[in-house]
Amino acid sequence: MPEGTDRDNLPQATVVPRRRTRISVIWIIPILAAVVAVGIAIQRIVSEGPTITIVFRAARGIEAGKTVIKYKDVNIGQVTVVQLSPDYAKVEVTAKIAKSAAGLMVEDAKFWVVEPRVTLSGVSGLGTLLSGNYIGFEVGKSAEPRRQFTGLEDPPIITGGQPGRQFVLKADTLGSLGIGAPVYYRSLQAGQVLAYHLAADGKAIEVKVFVNAPYDQYVTSETRFWNASGVDVSVGAAGVQVRTESLTALIAGGVAFDTPPVSVRVAPAATNAAFTLYRDEATAMKQPEAIARHYVLHFTETLRGLSVGAPVTILGLPGGEVTDVGLDVDPTTSRLRGRVEIVTSPERLEAHLHAAQASAGHTLARSTPERQAFFERMIEQRGMRAQLRSGNLLTGQLFVAFDFFPDVPPVKIDWRREPTELPAVPSTVTDLQAKLTSIVAKLDKLPYEAIGDDVTKALSSLDQTLQGVTRAVNRLDTDVSPELKATLEEARRAIGTADGMLNHQAQTSFEKLNATLEEARLAIATANTVLRNTDASLLGKDAPGQQDLRDALQEITRAARSLRLLGDYLERHPEALIWGKTTEKP
Repeated sequence: MPEGTDRDNLPQATVVPRRRTRISVIWIIPILAAVVAVGIAIQRIVSEGPTITIVFRAARGIEAGKTVIKYKDVNIGQVTVVQLSPDYAKVEVTAKIAKSAAGLMVEDAKFWVVEPRVTLSGVSGLGTLLSGNYIGFEVGKSAEPRRQFTGLEDPPIITGGQPGRQFVLKADTLGSLGIGAPVYYRSLQAGQVLAYHLAADGKAIEVKVFVNAPYDQYVTSETRFWNASGVDVSVGAAGVQVRTESLTALIAGGVAFDTPPVSVRVAPAATNAAFTLYRDEATAMKQPEAIARHYVLHFTETLRGLSVGAPVTILGLPGGEVTDVGLDVDPTTSRLRGRVEIVTSPERLEAHLHAAQASAGHTLARSTPERQAFFERMIEQRGMRAQLRSGNLLTGQLFVAFDFFPDVPPVKIDWRREPTELPAVPSTVTDLQAKLTSIVAKLDKLPYEAIGDDVTKALSSLDQTLQGVTRAVNRLDTDVSPELKATLEEARRAIGTADGMLNHQAQTSFEKLNATLEEARLAIATANTVLRNTDASLLGKDAPGQQDLRDALQEITRAARSLRLLGDYLERHPEALIWGKTTEKP
């Protein structure tokens, strides 16, 4: 500041308050847009469902932004990201799930890729040919939420909510069974095979099957399951049998089940109950019942053709089966004999009883003493015996038949032995074979060569004879036939001439006879007239003239009768005028 300047005369600064600037109207639009964007973001965050990750072995037709997740044909999510896993071994699929389906994402939920599949058991997923593959979903039963899942390689056979029950079958081998193979009940498809795996001990295969309702109520503790795959061809005493369930079972395999008709009605089996899977229906139904009894039979004839499993019949109806065929030594004679062990069950016989008898309580006894008394009456009193019979002449299969033989000697059964020995009689098959052998032996002894030579000679002689007959016939036709025809013609003419003469003579005789009869008739009429005109005084009752006249009339009457008889005879035998009267047979 220069010297001499008056500080008080200097101007002073004054604080003036700053003027406020107004906001321009143009900023209202960006502010509103920002507010709307924030609201939309908040709404999206609030309404958006969870994000899940599904791990698959391969991304079969899965695309981000296109592939959806469906549950009961309703879209519940969409794939957002498809990428490889950190170890590059699998595919990680990230998907957004709708908030309404967030509660379905639980621990045991299942995901799989739905695509066209052609298997032996059927065709599925054809709808994806136009819409593309999608991810199928099956809700679980757990209550624990989860966001990481492992996808299934194959779709589940049975989806949740389908009524029915699951069972476990144990078999020695799997055979041709596969996942999705049908399960049959009385030839009706009742379920499917869910899965199979090797048992923990490695000695069996465990097959899980699902039986749909209402067929599951027919699965009881007495139910038998068997493998119905392919064609079952068996040759036994009953002949050749071919069995199959359906074309699907023939190609893809299958399982069938049923309950024996003699089984007691029990409650349905529990879920996941274990059953044995038999190789065929015959083996399944042959399993002995709880009250079955074993018996032993001894035969002195050959047992060729009798095998284990051969039927045992009682009066022609099935009542058991053969369980063992072997040999033993007779302790009394020290001779080798055949030993056959059989098993029978009263329940099988009860199935053949008449309904009226079954309702009236006429059933076979099930207790041991009553059963022994029943067989004792049949064997000791009525002569029931076991016998080997042929079931098939082509295959030579035999079976054991129980029948009544009234002429057999009585026997006493020792019921204390186990198994009990029942009496048997020789088979008629042996006698038939012996007779056939004897016939064959006799046929072998026949001199076929000598017979052949004799037949050849006889045929040669017959041929010569036929040639002679042929020559005679030809000679007869050429030499004798014309002369024979001429002779026959002459005989015919002679017979015609004789017939004409006979007819002429007979006609003349008839005319003469008729004239004689007419004269006799006129004479009788004249006599009657004279008698009527004669005076009664001249012809009294005792006058001789009346008696003579009566005798004359009787003679005339007899003559007329004789003439009438002669006329009748000549009318029937006109040849009598030439040959005379022949003697008539009585």
